[in-house]
Amino acid sequence: MHRPAQRDHRDARPGRTATVTPRRLHRTLATLAAVPVLLLAAVGCSSDSGSDSGSAAGSADNAAKDTDATGAGETVSASPTVQAAAYQKIPEPCAALTTKTLKELVPKGVKSGKEGSSNDTSTRGSCSWTSLTNNGVKGSQFRWLNVSLLRFESTAARGSGDELAQAYYESQVDDAQSVAGAKNVSSQPVPGTGDDATSVRYDLKKKEGAFRQQTVVVRVENVVVTLDYNGAGLAGEKTPTADSLSKAAVKAVKEAVTKVSAANDDAATPAPTNSPTSSASSSAKPSATPSGSASASASPSASKKN
Repeated sequence: MHRPAQRDHRDARPGRTATVTPRRLHRTLATLAAVPVLLLAAVGCSSDSGSDSGSAAGSADNAAKDTDATGAGETVSASPTVQAAAYQKIPEPCAALTTKTLKELVPKGVKSGKEGSSNDTSTRGSCSWTSLTNNGVKGSQFRWLNVSLLRFESTAARGSGDELAQAYYESQVDDAQSVAGAKNVSSQPVPGTGDDATSVRYDLKKKEGAFRQQTVVVRVENVVVTLDYNGAGLAGEKTPTADSLSKAAVKAVKEAVTKVSAANDDAATPAPTNSPTSSASSSAKPSATPSGSASASASPSASKKN
């Protein structure tokens, strides 16, 4: 029992190198091995703590984003609503003028009324009359009259019927004022007729003679009435005065406007429109397109050829 103790005592004497026993070496290595394990454990705890807080913050941010996205998705825009069109139909075009008025404007053509083609008579229609009064050796008097009616629907996509009609009214006036070859062009408002009314007059030289043209354009609510009236003295007859033709044209267009109102007296007022679609279609530029898809066969351009 004392030998090991004495051997240890001798090993510890000065001048001698200490001898490490296998048991002592094993304890030292075990201690050193435990140090990195503790360090790794400490680092791991610290890392886990940061990850948990980061994950919590990320989850909160994602939740906030999800809430914002959900709230945005629940926002619903209201459908636009436009004012309903006042007039739902137009009168039969060849009945837009009375027999008395026709006798004044086209004395030899009262029964010559020819209705223009239209695939929707509730939105578009026209009628034209031709008169030739033969005065023997003095020549003859020629008259041509055309009435065109165009009605516009109100739709959420295109706007109110009144606005569309106003745009078309303005384009009709511009067209009448810019006819190729026209001379002495003049325009003036027509008071007391519809919501807007303009009379345009000009002279046009043709091979048959000198023609005087009157174009009166009127907007009444969502309907535009265009009346073209021209006259000429042929084979030696005198050319009619512009004032006489203009006076007759204005009288006739006022009568046609009255017929538009009368045709809708029994029509119920429709509710405002909020549908993005409508049966009315646009085949040309919006500012000059009626709600119907068919064009009037007797347009102002046709009158300028007569």
